Amino acid sequence: MRNFLIFIWEILKIVIIAVLIVAPIRYFIFQPFLVKGQSMEPNFENGDYLIIDEISYRFRDLQRGEVVVFKYPQNPSQRFIKRIVGLPGETIEIEGGKVIIYQNSRALILDESSYLPPSLKTPGDIRISLGKDEYFVLGDNRFSSFDSRRWGPLPRENIIGRVFLRLWPFSALAKIEAPAY
Repeated sequence: MRNFLIFIWEILKIVIIAVLIVAPIRYFIFQPFLVKGQSMEPNFENGDYLIIDEISYRFRDLQRGEVVVFKYPQNPSQRFIKRIVGLPGETIEIEGGKVIIYQNSRALILDESSYLPPSLKTPGDIRISLGKDEYFVLGDNRFSSFDSRRWGPLPRENIIGRVFLRLWPFSALAKIEAPAY
C-alpha cells in the first residue's frame, strides 16, 4: 500500500508541475485558434488550426499585413480573424476596387499581390480616418468577409494576438510572417 501511495504522489507531482508550466503559456503567451468560415481564403481555410502569439505585439507596434485574432467589437464573445490593412492615424479609402492609404498627406495604393491574386478587387466605397489605437482590418476573401468596411475600425484593446503558426493541416504547416510592402 505504501508503494502505491508513493506512486500516486509522484504522478500528482508531475501533473502539478505540468499544469504550472503549461497553464501560463496557454493563457498568457500562446493560444490555439480554429478558423471558421471562408473570410480569409485563400490564405487560411475553414478548419485550419493556428497558434496565436498573445504577447509579442504588446511590446511593439502591429504591422500592416499581419493577421490578427480579435474580439468582434459589436459582440466581444465572438472571435474574428482578419488582416491589418490600416494603422493608427491613417486614412483608408476603398475606391474602384483599390485600397488607398493616406499617411502624412501622401497617398499609397496598397499592393497586396504577395498574398492575394492580382486580379482581386476590393469591393466597397468607403473613406475612414483611424484614431489612436485603431486599425482597419479586411478579410482576404474580400467578397465574403464581414470586416471594417461594415463595422468600422478595430480598437487595439480588442486584439487578442497575431497569428504566429499554422499547425493544421500538416501539408500547410508554416510560420506566418507579415508581407513586405
